Amino acid sequence: MTSAAPAYAVVTTTADAEAKARFLAAEVIGDRLAACAQVYPVSSVYRWEGKVEQAQEWRVDFKTRGELVERLAERIGELHDYDTPEIIAVPVVAGSAGYLAWVGDETRG
Repeated sequence: MTSAAPAYAVVTTTADAEAKARFLAAEVIGDRLAACAQVYPVSSVYRWEGKVEQAQEWRVDFKTRGELVERLAERIGELHDYDTPEIIAVPVVAGSAGYLAWVGDETRG
């Protein structure tokens, strides 16, 4: 069984430095795979190679059309320097009509 892609989605990744996060954001926006990216600091706690780790990271939330999620995820993977980058997509279930129209317009080109 397959399900249709949502009309819009938010795709999230993290980076270990602000400059890297902003680089990812600028490249993806430049490629028109997302209309907007928000970059902000987060404190992460996670298990890696059998140990609990803590790190300061920079989260990037990309606003995009659902049909672009796979291409966006592939592009993040190409640009990212983590062995296993976080790439998570969450469907947008509601939003202002004007904003969503803008996301659509900015990701077509």
